[in-house]
Amino acid sequence: MGRPLLGLSMMAESEFISAVLPLLQSNSIEVLEWSFDTFYNTEEPVWLSELLNFYSENNRLIGHGVYYSLFDALWTERQELWLEKLKEEFHKRKYKHITEHFGFMNTENFHQGVPLPVCLHSKTLEIGKDRLYRLQDAVEVPVGIENLAFAFSLDDVTEQGVFLDKLTEDIDGFLILDLHNIYCQSCNFNVDMRDIIKLYPLNKVREIHLSGGSWQESVYSKTPVRRDTHDDAIPKEILSILSSVVFQCKNLEYIIIERLGHTINTEEKKKSFLDDFAQVRTLIDSSDWEGVNKDLWNKKKVQFQKTPLEDMILNEEQTLLTKLLFDNAGVASIKNHEFHYFKTKDWDPEMILTAQNIIKKWNPY
Repeated sequence: MGRPLLGLSMMAESEFISAVLPLLQSNSIEVLEWSFDTFYNTEEPVWLSELLNFYSENNRLIGHGVYYSLFDALWTERQELWLEKLKEEFHKRKYKHITEHFGFMNTENFHQGVPLPVCLHSKTLEIGKDRLYRLQDAVEVPVGIENLAFAFSLDDVTEQGVFLDKLTEDIDGFLILDLHNIYCQSCNFNVDMRDIIKLYPLNKVREIHLSGGSWQESVYSKTPVRRDTHDDAIPKEILSILSSVVFQCKNLEYIIIERLGHTINTEEKKKSFLDDFAQVRTLIDSSDWEGVNKDLWNKKKVQFQKTPLEDMILNEEQTLLTKLLFDNAGVASIKNHEFHYFKTKDWDPEMILTAQNIIKKWNPY
């Protein structure tokens, strides 16, 4: 098996196209990742369609979903429509695999939502598996899940690898290991990145995400909060362990660099972005990675109920929690609220404030 392919998460902004044009012209982008559902309600420009089709025709296009909301406890017409549009997208283009985010978004204006974590519980796991079965049923390619950057507590950090392992086992699914998401948790909970990575089933990692982010001033300490904002260079701490992580992921196929399109808006930022790409290229080429020869993927037949699984109590708590965060409820009142599915008493006050800032920014109502 050859070395992992290096590519980018495709953005449609003019600043992004200007920055990546030299990479496209030199055929340096070996694979393209496309967040197809970001254009569900928008017509693609002709140039974008042609570029995506080119990578599709050469078996170098992978799909990344944003808005399915894997752990939403209520099944609505929104998810049905999302799956129908997904099937239409797969009739239009060939993807090597498809991925989604860990977490839930259950607000009215879901296209402005942000995924929030869920605790490892038999019911949340059951809901997540039900949604994942329906996603896998809609497509004939492997389905994977990306680890989430945001965590309310250290338990959220330490449980996520086990959660993702259990979640994907029935469909023979895989993981995206987003190293900047791990970096955020490492900074915010003072845990070594390598210790967090050890908690993940690295044999299931088929794709790695790399990106940068930003710092938010802390209310409770002198240490700032790390945010996964995709608007800056890849931190050196991530690049320093990349070769080691790649070596441990024997089923790795793709390494994708992410950057919001409008944030490469100066020559200095463009150079920094291209330097990151070149450095990752060098790290891949010089690594001692040896992949395993994998069997041809075959879709597993999983029996699931025709009627989607729902949980009214979990839905009420997800809705209430999102509203409390949006309404800027006091940290103490959130921590002291009696939830069944959320361990708010264990939540870090700083991360509650961070969640409020994120939700207010995106205004999901």
